[in-house]
Amino acid sequence: MRLLITGTAGFIGFHLAARLLAEGHEVLGVDGLTPYYDVNLKLARHAILKRSEAFVEAILMLEEIEALAAAAEAWRPDVIVHLAAQAGVRHSLEAPRAYIDSNLVGAFNVMEVARTHKVRHLLIASTSSVYGANEHAPFKETDRVAHPLSLYAATKAANEQMTHAYSHLWAIPTTVFRFFTVYGPWGRPDMALFKFVDGIVRGRPIDVYNDGLMARDFTYVDDLVEAVRRLIDVAPECGSPVEGDSLSPVAPWRVVNIGRGAPVNLMEFITEIESALGRSACLNFMPMQKGDAARTFADSTLLQNLTGYRPTTPVSVGVAAFCDWYRSFYGVD
Repeated sequence: MRLLITGTAGFIGFHLAARLLAEGHEVLGVDGLTPYYDVNLKLARHAILKRSEAFVEAILMLEEIEALAAAAEAWRPDVIVHLAAQAGVRHSLEAPRAYIDSNLVGAFNVMEVARTHKVRHLLIASTSSVYGANEHAPFKETDRVAHPLSLYAATKAANEQMTHAYSHLWAIPTTVFRFFTVYGPWGRPDMALFKFVDGIVRGRPIDVYNDGLMARDFTYVDDLVEAVRRLIDVAPECGSPVEGDSLSPVAPWRVVNIGRGAPVNLMEFITEIESALGRSACLNFMPMQKGDAARTFADSTLLQNLTGYRPTTPVSVGVAAFCDWYRSFYGVD
């Protein structure tokens, strides 16, 4: 299988590409190496992928349609997995235009490539943030997502609608997956786990928002990769729903939650980090940040029905794995 994966220098894209390369597939990895966070971390991820002769690197911005189209034309992908995006709820308050350029224009260009090459499956990442002000829990794919709380969430919800239209118009089998707070080795420095570990190890206070009264459905990266890998082989077909399906009535398109379905309170999460590091945190309690949700909670029944799989790794195991990686990568005790 020849895959085009966007965001392979990113956290999730790196892990997915590594998994597929290990299985013997060929991967064209497209990444812009943007400086949103430490580019050296991105380069280190790509350096590992480039050890495989089946990995081809394409450094370009998705907004550059000519460059993207040329790379895809040379590669001729069977499947596209679109993971690249300008991420981060809080950063969307500071640099909103980056979200329009990357998450809307960039995603549209990927859709055009999928249409041009008639790929057998387009998979595109969304986020639990699209559930926004939804108070129904656990979050189901069939819940309304009409009230996003951040521009980031709004752009990802727009991606879902855009891909549905293209799936309907051009018969592109499309799966949208909504990620729930993915964490693990090689994680992003802007995510809470990285910030907490980095602060504790270096003896700095860590910021705890909403006075710690928050909960997240933390999903370990290996579990997420397993789910995505299985979904690659389950392309939607019109008129073939499974129980509880989000399959469109007019397009080969569906949306699937990928989450463990077990929210963890923020203070419990910090306790797990302290245990893994053998150190205590100095907590700086802060008010709720604009755009944040107090709680996320995935219903992963559809994922289970489609693939026979759902994430299971407990936070204690995942946090310990991240702490081991952090100490090794940064050379700290």
